[in-house]
Amino acid sequence: MTRILTYDRIMAISLLAATMPAAPALAEEHRAGGKLLLTNGVSTVDGAAGGGLASWAVIAGNETRDGIGGSAHATLVALPDFTLKSYGAAVGVFDRLEVSYAHQSFDTRAAGAALGLGRGFTFAQDVVGAKLRIAGDAVWAQDSLLPQISIGVQHHIADKAAVIHAVGGRESEGTDLYVAATKLLLAQSLVLNGTVRFTKANQFGLLGFGTDGRNARTAQFEGSAGYMLSSRLVIGGEYRTKPDRLGFAQEDDAYDLFAAWAVQRHVSLTAAYVDLGDIATVKNQRGLFLSLQTAF
Repeated sequence: MTRILTYDRIMAISLLAATMPAAPALAEEHRAGGKLLLTNGVSTVDGAAGGGLASWAVIAGNETRDGIGGSAHATLVALPDFTLKSYGAAVGVFDRLEVSYAHQSFDTRAAGAALGLGRGFTFAQDVVGAKLRIAGDAVWAQDSLLPQISIGVQHHIADKAAVIHAVGGRESEGTDLYVAATKLLLAQSLVLNGTVRFTKANQFGLLGFGTDGRNARTAQFEGSAGYMLSSRLVIGGEYRTKPDRLGFAQEDDAYDLFAAWAVQRHVSLTAAYVDLGDIATVKNQRGLFLSLQTAF
């Protein structure tokens, strides 16, 4: 019963915000309370605020339009034959602009020897991103069907240019552009997101960008849906499509089933079952996604 009353109260506050934006008491509630738990998302492997795989329209950090916030993350994806690690940070400015950075390393472990790269061969890349909210509010505009909409850019710099060219990748650097829409439906305890990414990345950019025959960006989809079991716990799933351009190996779409838990206001933990499909001819790469985020 307490949980239901809590969400009803949040719903009432958000509706009042639309009709009485100048009310001092409401403004204080908005400032003092900051963002609701988990409504800033978690950190993607690319560093932006969102889900584990999908970038959302939300801005990193716990602060609202009245302040500057930020987050930092460490992520591990443990697969049968590979290990992906990511760490980074993001800054959110007045809930309008986000700047992010992530470093990824992809350890081929024993599979590296079978692929002719050497056991434990590691690919790495740096991802620098920016995101701008251009319309809507995912949480506080509950009386409107308009989602929060943001545009974003991510520049990837991979470190193994010679290997990338050898397997058919054209470039070791590339830039993704995306448009994301996110909506939190408090009455239904649902969070929904859809993102269109314009990219030519091979395996998230770890194997470079484009090929000699196909070097134009294509539109790829990232979708997320979550259900709020409580104000501290969200479960859901994500799906992310990817280009399939490298001739030597098929690249599959990725999906996950996740649970995100706000341990306390400044710390969240995300665990997921993740399926990245076949990677570099190695079949059935399904495993565990773990991510720890701290935010202020």
